[in-house]
Amino acid sequence: MTVKAVIWDFGGVITSSPFEAFNRYEAEKGLPHNLFRTVNSTNPDSNAWALFERNEIDAAGFDAMFHEESSALGHPVRGAEVLGLLSGDVRPGVVAALKACKAAFKVGCITNNVQTGHGAGMAGTSAKAAAVAEVMTLFDAVIESSKAGIRKPDPRIYQMMCDLLSVEPEACVYLDDLGINCKPAAALGMKAIKVSTEAQAMAELAEATGLRF
Repeated sequence: MTVKAVIWDFGGVITSSPFEAFNRYEAEKGLPHNLFRTVNSTNPDSNAWALFERNEIDAAGFDAMFHEESSALGHPVRGAEVLGLLSGDVRPGVVAALKACKAAFKVGCITNNVQTGHGAGMAGTSAKAAAVAEVMTLFDAVIESSKAGIRKPDPRIYQMMCDLLSVEPEACVYLDDLGINCKPAAALGMKAIKVSTEAQAMAELAEATGLRF
């Protein structure tokens, strides 16, 4: 494969995963481990997360709907509590790899996000927001689910990015921390890398691109 573009997820790839913050919250509150992940994976196309990331409900609607969905699992949590956990920390090593990729290829970002946040990373502080904004300027194209009205893993969003970058899927490497989002990218012909750890992702990216990080 001749690589022409590297396409990045944001939360969980460029920044630390919100699932880390979710798990800390669950432990602190005595909730089942991965409760939020279970809520998010139940009715994944029509639940509170899906509607919010497609901008079909507002923050108040998400707050109420997430509460209903978590209550149905026996552990009521307000959606507003969850939104406060979305902010991740920018990973400098990954940003350095992004810059190296930008020097050699086109780079794009596909992120499922919500409009109540500050940019793609939903950064919770002004310092984090500034760091996220700086990273976002590096991309040649950005697709945000809350603006596009569709979200991963809808295959159309990956093709939209290919069209924006004027590349074929077969010439793209795609990184995401969720396997469910990697599968459609791979089905289109992209080299999909599921990010489990920063070191693992950078090693696989180096192998796929021939770059050294």
